[in-house]
Formats: sequence, structure tokens, C-alpha cells
Amino acid sequence: MILVTGGAGHLGNVLVRALLEKGEKVRVLVLPGEDVSSLEGLDYETAEGNILDPAALRKAMEGVDLVYHLASLVAITADKNDLVYKVNVEGTQNVIDACRAAGVRRLVYTSSIHSLGRLSGENMIDETVGFDTNNPSGAYDRTKAIASDLVQKAADESLETVIVLPTAVVGPFDFRRSELGEMVLKWMQKTPSLTTDGAYDFVDVRDVAGGHILAAEHGRSGEAYLISGTRATVSEYRGLVQKAAGVKSPEVRISGWFLKLIAPILEWFYKILRRRPRVTKYAIETLQSNSNISCKKAEEELGYKHRRLSDTVRSTVEWWRANQNRAKASLRENAL
Repeated sequence: MILVTGGAGHLGNVLVRALLEKGEKVRVLVLPGEDVSSLEGLDYETAEGNILDPAALRKAMEGVDLVYHLASLVAITADKNDLVYKVNVEGTQNVIDACRAAGVRRLVYTSSIHSLGRLSGENMIDETVGFDTNNPSGAYDRTKAIASDLVQKAADESLETVIVLPTAVVGPFDFRRSELGEMVLKWMQKTPSLTTDGAYDFVDVRDVAGGHILAAEHGRSGEAYLISGTRATVSEYRGLVQKAAGVKSPEVRISGWFLKLIAPILEWFYKILRRRPRVTKYAIETLQSNSNISCKKAEEELGYKHRRLSDTVRSTVEWWRANQNRAKASLRENAL
């Protein structure tokens, strides 16, 4: 039996699909009252609980051999930092403790590229950079780094642990309408749409799910693996979306320095409206940061491969056209 925490999220539901296609028996830990429409029609078991509830975790892990821990929280505003720490750090420690108590063989933890230290310029980012537990970029980065340290240090004879570090996850099955998904929807329209300067590494959600499975099967205990895709500018990404959608509309480019300047005002505005911010200081800083990322270790040790970004975009556009009415935006988010 395999347990997946955060299985109703974007990456989570794609991972559950991939595991079921392999013939695995899957149990998904879901919050009480959580929207699980992303898993509709799939043959999985449900375990209701919260990673902050050790007793619920122990019950969910009964008879489980492998755990994929995806559940985490992204900080939308600074006032949520304490909750982000509890979920991402204390929740992960609870998962580690429950795995040991239940005799789980292996834990695969979903961390993030943002848990690593930031390198300036065009220096290659790989796993040797190390986790930055004092990252000044935000609570999410710091808590994912701290949790990754916990998971890495937990690797011993009684519990094997492997860490997966995805870059910017994109693609179909985005039932909770991520920020990147909303961006694609805007670019699919014939009306003018916004871009900014900067670039990042985008990876298909299906490749990330596959990378998790490869990490479970072939990853060395105590090791971390970057799962990346293709580096593209915002403008290049928009061009791929418009080509796949068969539309051509005016591109309105706003400079990153200006968006970064007004981002705090926009974040305050969206907070008042109780909506996810479309533009944040963190997002702009990410697009302006070094995105020269290597997945060589995952390729050599796990056999990881990723598809072309153009193929990902085409599949994403097709999925949105068929499922836009089924996807619902949510203020609470899973991290990947």
C-alpha cells in the first residue's frame, strides 16, 4: 500500500493517477471537508486527517510500505508565516515520526528548488548548492529547506528517505487553478495580455510525478534530486501558449522593476478581496533570479527524462479547453 499526502493537489492528483496506472494500491490523506474533485473517478482509498495530527497519521499509515509526502502550504501573506512553519516543518516531522512508528520502508519528500540557496549570475544550480534554512526570500523557502534537512537527516536503517526538488510545475490536471494555470488561461484569450521580463525553468507535472516514482524506485537514501524541465522567458512561454491555442493577441510587457515596486500594494489589494495575488514581489524576484538549473543527477541516477515545453503547453491548452469549468480557484494552496 502507498500513502500520498496532498494527493488532491495539482502534482498530487497526477502522481495518484500515475501510481494507479502502474497497478499500485493508493491511499490518499485528505483534510476533513477537502475538495477532492481532482481525484473523481479514480480507484483509491481515503484516509481523513491532517499532518498536524500524529494519531491520524499513524492510522493512515497502517499497512503502508511507501509514503509520498506532498502536503505543504504556501504563504500568501506574511501573517500566515506561523501556520506555514507548523505545516511545512512540524507537519513533516510528524510524517517522519509516523513512518518510523508504522514501519514504513521508504519516504519520498516533495521539497522545492526554492529550498536551495540562491546563486547569482549564470552559475549552475544543482544539488551541491545545499539547503538554505536562513533564506531571506520568504517563509516558504525557509520552511521547505528546514523540512528537507529533517528528511535528509532522518535517513537511516529503519527509514529510507529521498527528496525530490521540482522547479516551476506546469501542465494539465490543474483542478485548483494555480497561478501559472491562470496565466495560461489569460494568454489563451484573444484580448491583450500582460508579460514581464525574466525567465524560469518550467517542468511538466507529469514528468515531476514520474520523477517521484523513479526516486522511490532508484533514489539513494538520504539523497536529493532536482527535477527540472526547460528554461524559458515569460514572453517565450506566452508565445508557445498562443501558438498552441491558435490565437495572436497584443502582448503588453511591464518591466519587472515597476511590478516589484507596486507588488506590496497589489498584494494588499488582493488580501482585502480575499483572492490570490496575481503579482507578488516573490514571483518577480523569482523570475529575475538565476534559473540555470541542472537535472543531471536525476538523469544519471534515476533515469529521469523530461518532455519538450512545447509539448507540455499543447497538452495544457487542450486540457484547459476541456476542463476549465471543472477547475476551481482556492485561496488555500498546496505548494506543488
